[in-house]
Amino acid sequence: MCRNIRTLYNFEPPVSEDEVHAAALQYVRKISGFTRPSQANAAAFEQAVEQVAAISRRLLGELTTSAPPKDREVEAAKARARAAERYGRAA
Repeated sequence: MCRNIRTLYNFEPPVSEDEVHAAALQYVRKISGFTRPSQANAAAFEQAVEQVAAISRRLLGELTTSAPPKDREVEAAKARARAAERYGRAA
């Protein structure tokens, strides 16, 4: 999986439209191989981003869990600590 795509489910505060769109954009970029598509491919690229975002929103809306929501700041701190340990940098 692309490292730039983050888990969006079960966070407090809930995921925003911008976060869903950004994840969809990263996904379409990854599978298409385009950072910015040519004019000939721009319409198909944007349509794919919108469709992936719509399906992602639907999925996030339909998922259920009994686990309490995760705190974004706490999870970000854990990720920084893992990265520091992995790459040998101070957190």
